[in-house]
Amino acid sequence: MNAEQNERITRVGPGTPCGALMRHYWQPAALLDEFDPALDPRMAERPLKAVRLLGQDFVLFRDAAGEWALLDRDCPHRGADLAFARHEGDGIRCPFHGWKFAADGRCLQTPAEPMGSTLCNRVRQRSYPVQLRAGVLFAWLGPEGSTPPPLPDFHCFNAPDSHVFAFKGLWQCNWLQAFEVGIDPSHTSYLHRFEQDAGLDDAYGRQFRNASSGDVDGERWPMTRVMREFGSPEIRHEEPAPGLRRITTLRAMNERLTHVRITHAAFPYTFVIPLSETMTITQMHVPVDDTHTYWYSFFTSFDAPVDRDTMRSQRLAHMTLPDYIPKHGRHDAWCFDPAEQRSTTFLGMGEDDINRHDQWAVESMGAIQDRTREHLGTSDKVIMANRRELLKAIDTVAAGGTPPMPRLPEGAGPAGPDTIDGIAPAQGWEAWWRARVAARAAGTPWLAEKATPA
Repeated sequence: MNAEQNERITRVGPGTPCGALMRHYWQPAALLDEFDPALDPRMAERPLKAVRLLGQDFVLFRDAAGEWALLDRDCPHRGADLAFARHEGDGIRCPFHGWKFAADGRCLQTPAEPMGSTLCNRVRQRSYPVQLRAGVLFAWLGPEGSTPPPLPDFHCFNAPDSHVFAFKGLWQCNWLQAFEVGIDPSHTSYLHRFEQDAGLDDAYGRQFRNASSGDVDGERWPMTRVMREFGSPEIRHEEPAPGLRRITTLRAMNERLTHVRITHAAFPYTFVIPLSETMTITQMHVPVDDTHTYWYSFFTSFDAPVDRDTMRSQRLAHMTLPDYIPKHGRHDAWCFDPAEQRSTTFLGMGEDDINRHDQWAVESMGAIQDRTREHLGTSDKVIMANRRELLKAIDTVAAGGTPPMPRLPEGAGPAGPDTIDGIAPAQGWEAWWRARVAARAAGTPWLAEKATPA
């Protein structure tokens, strides 16, 4: 990849080719949890916060009627910062000259103007559509007056609220390298390698600590063992529908058995992976700007309601609120421990927070990875395919066209995409995984209800 292409696929600010592409999609703007006074006491008095997306600055707030609003952050009068606005229930007021704005961007008052002034009737702050789904507030930053597309039929957007938990974290790097780590099937055998297997009884909510579905000679294997012992997988990928790439990773265990991992990449920056036999992770990588990225993870349960308190406490232990910034990073060498690297983990950066492993990988590349210095191999085939798709989509938008909108294949069911992590017969593994996900769907009440015609 040359330097010009690297610039083209990484820069996302207003007026950039990739930024124009990104504005065709809904962007995660904040967790609903960020407005919970139990997690951020400031929200009890003033439910407003500054938000940065795609290199633009906004204020996100909820008014007294419960309506969510996203407005440009600079006051249209003289450009003062509305992140410091007075929250007055029916709108927000700039402290500079008292101009007041409703949730829809209407200017309600310009009190410093002479009596009878109609200036406020001629002023409007840009307001952006907001919707709340699966515990996350999404923003639409497309051209004013344009019609946003629906969110894709992901499991996390179809499950009841009781069966979804959302969380996020900030990485100090460009969005694309953050996304690419999740569509790289071979890295898990190295970056996330554990030299010992933990007990499965304490695996809830922890990636690669659960057992893989299926067994070997009657013994259930933890994912850590599978990843450790079979480090050179066969990787396949296909596009079952526009904007959706199915990634199949096969680890031949012996003549009779193979480990199958089915994941998906949804354009432009989402991947869907299994956490366990009964839970899926849908992770989005929203560009804050060119050098910062928030990942948003949605944990969807096909079994019992999600234990939100456990999931949240596991992850908050590694974050600094209110901005969900990891406690460890480049400033403390991501807690690297050479003694641990020799005996416990392949990386040497702890066992409890697998996100720190990925954080090191993507942040250590630099704020924006220099892809002109790469030497890609066969195991990088999915990454190469995604970059080609990204460049093509950028060109399509630049020519006035519409980029790929991720959707499920025809006949796929009411939600998706499906994932699996399991030990299958070497002959017939494809039929095996499809039967497993079909059985899971049949046993999931909220999926069965959606599949039943009204």
